[in-house]
Amino acid sequence: MKFGPVSIDDAEGAVLAHATLAGDKRLRKAHRLTAEDIASLKAAGVETVVAARLAPGDLGEDAAAERLARLFVTPGINARAPSTGRVNLYAVTAGLFTVDKAVIDAFNRVDPAITIATLSPFAAVGAGQMVATVKIIPFAVAEARVAEAAETVAGREAFAVRPFTARRIGVVQTVLPSLKTSVLDKTTRITAERLARSGSTVGRELRPMHEEEAVAGAIGALVDESDLLLVFGASAVCDADDVIPAAIRRAGGHVERVGMPVDPGNLLVLGEIAGKPVIGAPGCARSPKINGFDWILDRLMADLDVSASDMGGMGVGGLLAEIPTRPQPRETLRQARPLPVWGVLLAAGQSRRMGARNKLLADFAGTPLVRRTAIELARSHADGAVAVLGHQADRLRAALQGLDLLEVVNPAYADGLSTSLRAGVKALPEDAAGALIVLADMPGIAASALDRLIDAFRKAGGNSVVRATHNGKRGNPVLLPRALFAEIERLRGDTGARHVVEQGLFAVIDVEIGAAAHLDVDTPEALEQAGGVLTL
Repeated sequence: MKFGPVSIDDAEGAVLAHATLAGDKRLRKAHRLTAEDIASLKAAGVETVVAARLAPGDLGEDAAAERLARLFVTPGINARAPSTGRVNLYAVTAGLFTVDKAVIDAFNRVDPAITIATLSPFAAVGAGQMVATVKIIPFAVAEARVAEAAETVAGREAFAVRPFTARRIGVVQTVLPSLKTSVLDKTTRITAERLARSGSTVGRELRPMHEEEAVAGAIGALVDESDLLLVFGASAVCDADDVIPAAIRRAGGHVERVGMPVDPGNLLVLGEIAGKPVIGAPGCARSPKINGFDWILDRLMADLDVSASDMGGMGVGGLLAEIPTRPQPRETLRQARPLPVWGVLLAAGQSRRMGARNKLLADFAGTPLVRRTAIELARSHADGAVAVLGHQADRLRAALQGLDLLEVVNPAYADGLSTSLRAGVKALPEDAAGALIVLADMPGIAASALDRLIDAFRKAGGNSVVRATHNGKRGNPVLLPRALFAEIERLRGDTGARHVVEQGLFAVIDVEIGAAAHLDVDTPEALEQAGGVLTL
């Protein structure tokens, strides 16, 4: 490949290095120049362009990236279409990401023009989450180098997603007079939320006294009905013969290791009874934050064996984020930034049941309905919001003026709700951990209700769906975690977020917000009853 200034007379077929204006026509970076482009550039007085010209034996960036990405596709990994020399690879199912560093390193050493980046080993991933990206740095690369890179992967599994297996979990929580029942109840809730990522559920829970015989009895009572046992101690383990490891042995089990080089998580106990894993959970497992307990639990849920030697090798990278509630924190912490949540205001519909009038422009005490809803969204704890417009976009844009909302126009709004959902989610920034889906025709919605949804999402660590309810019945809005954005991309027709929620990929947290959860205005009668007046 040759790169540099090219006379416009010799530039047909070359790839532009920079966006270039040809009169009123803008040619984007990486555009391959056609005869028509050359004529336009000459007419605009352009004499040279900076471009790349492929040599015989070169592959264009997209072709090279696509060819190499196919090497990594497996039943658990799929690839998207190439763009600007990049192909992203995604997990098909939720599971644990495993990677052979030697293969990845060998691939990346072939040529600086050819790269792949992956997640860290043993990262827990959701269905649809990106796990790796193949990127060709220049506009083209020699086909021989592509073949050489492919050879480093041939016949080897560079990386994979080991699917989680849903299990029934027996839970033992030991008690002492000083331990509050509220702490035990919170632990049960957090454990259920943590298990949801693997589709597992808590079976029976027992709460014996923190004594060896009582704990051994509880373990024995649960072992036959459980696939895995979790034991939470009222007092931290401080010795290999302390209550929890001693109780595992007394119940007929085996203790693999007491303690691990991961902090938080040092005081974890790993054992086995009747061929089933038993984890003596460290105190940090009562917190939803990632800690050493997650490292062991996720491997077991993905059917990966964990030995004492494996645990001993976890020290590098084992210094994790601090937990502010630990008794002796390593240092004073800054306040962590809350998980970013963005609103998606769906305002593209045609209001067919309203006849020729647009319900979103209905007057509510001098304020258009769409603006009324948008104001509440803007007042909420959301980090920002995107308004999806379509039908009568100009009129709605005028109604939203001054509210500091990002806007995206969905040209396919007539094809159904799914098109607006996809457009809104696609417009969110990369750091958005969740999308709060708000229908624009909900006159009763208030910022305080939206805040309750956002707060519940953040408290759950961003790993749950949060849904508004009233009197136990599901409603709107709904807050979706980023890991479900890929599912939104798959929706078609007049299908909304409910379809994604009901797939059961994530735990659902229902938040009571009152009658506003069910109050929308799909008919003239409903709008009039809610206090709105249709306008032309």
